[in-house]
Amino acid sequence: MGDYQEDKPKKRSLAGNVAIGLFVVAFVTITVAFCTPSWLVSDYRITGAKLDRFGLWVHCFRSLQNPYTKDGFFVGCRWLYDPFTTGYDKIRGYLMPDFIIVTQIFFTLCFISVLLGAIITLIYFLCFGPDQKQFLLLIKLNAFILLAGGISGAIAVIVFASLANQNRWMPGHENNFFGWSFALACIGVVLVLVTSTLFFVDLHVQKRKRRLLAESQSRFEMEPEHKGW
Repeated sequence: MGDYQEDKPKKRSLAGNVAIGLFVVAFVTITVAFCTPSWLVSDYRITGAKLDRFGLWVHCFRSLQNPYTKDGFFVGCRWLYDPFTTGYDKIRGYLMPDFIIVTQIFFTLCFISVLLGAIITLIYFLCFGPDQKQFLLLIKLNAFILLAGGISGAIAVIVFASLANQNRWMPGHENNFFGWSFALACIGVVLVLVTSTLFFVDLHVQKRKRRLLAESQSRFEMEPEHKGW
């Protein structure tokens, strides 16, 4: 009976515990990056800069001239789909070249994956244990969802980093640089991929513990027969 108690698995492995901690940080960084408009920013010391801040969904300009008609200026921060500012819908194509759309799509997929991961991680932390039948399936599902989210996020930040500050797009590109929202996105993507890896490690550890437990139970059940002989 003592062998059985010793082999009984703990609720989570070290990899699982570390994965939870890193996931909390990843969740915060991805969420903040998704919602804030400082992916591309202008040097605040440049007084004549057109751009102030540029995010996935909110754009802030100091004085952006209509790139098509040259007859108006856009000042201040606006949601990308702002229906109230006259003429803003006309420059949406300028504000959303193909690479921005790709970045939005893949980082949204990353954000959705992290939201799903948050639900599964809470269930893993609060409700499930190794003795429950679907415990391994829960860890496996979380690991694959976060892996998909991390890959999607990596595509988003690579595309944005490669093309967002190119010539012939946002005016004053020589004075623009990647902001703290983009930095958080990069950090969050790395943490999501690391968290996914740790959940895969946890899955391997829990499988091994379950196998050792089964072997221990088999030995325990066979002992009385040998003693009887």
